[in-house]
Amino acid sequence: MKSQNILPVLVSLAVIILVAILQRYSKLMAAITATMPLTAPLALWIVYASAGGDQVTLAQFSRGLLIGLIPTIGFMVAVWLTARAGLGLLPILLIGYGVWGVVLAVIVVMRRSLGV
Repeated sequence: MKSQNILPVLVSLAVIILVAILQRYSKLMAAITATMPLTAPLALWIVYASAGGDQVTLAQFSRGLLIGLIPTIGFMVAVWLTARAGLGLLPILLIGYGVWGVVLAVIVVMRRSLGV
């Protein structure tokens, strides 16, 4: 197995462990660690390596990453609002992913209809 396949898994595991440790001392630092831009650079590396360094492929993938942030922000806002409302973890996650899916669907429909 190539390092570009193993490294993202190892880094993800390290971040999960770090968040588990940090949350005992600082919820803010644990949250910041959980939202660090780690998976995007690893994904960029994988795409870059598999595309042989092709800049057009990298630019297209980067645009997709940028577009993907919009539904993720919707997810986080929904999670924050539902947590503040006192809902349990399962409803928080279901609503969060529901919002993520709706926002993503809107983006896909808009891109197709606008030809972007």
